[in-house]
Amino acid sequence: MTIDRWAVLIVGLLAVAFIVWFFWLKRTKGVRAGETSGGYQEAMILVKGGYTPDTIIVSRGKPVRLNFRREETASCSERVIFEAFGKSAHLPTGEQVAVELMPRQAGEFGFACPMGMFRGRLIVE
Repeated sequence: MTIDRWAVLIVGLLAVAFIVWFFWLKRTKGVRAGETSGGYQEAMILVKGGYTPDTIIVSRGKPVRLNFRREETASCSERVIFEAFGKSAHLPTGEQVAVELMPRQAGEFGFACPMGMFRGRLIVE
């Protein structure tokens, strides 16, 4: 192999590794959901190129309300799915949509768009 082929191979492998890390392996600390007077643990999540924040920390046994606001038109972000809770929600652009959950056991639960490109985590302590 020539030096230019080696360079292309190495750059390509680095690009693939970055994509895998960015979409599937990147971890953030997380944001603790705030407590409301109604007894809910509540957090606001912006949907724009991903979920911000993408990690929400809550306590088990208390109801959770996650408010999603979609600020983009990509078709992948039209829906959010909470597979472990059997819930999903349609997210119209520019509107706030509340998803209510009751985490009964501690653990880490994922949520994502239908294609799995946008991913988030709900950490229940």
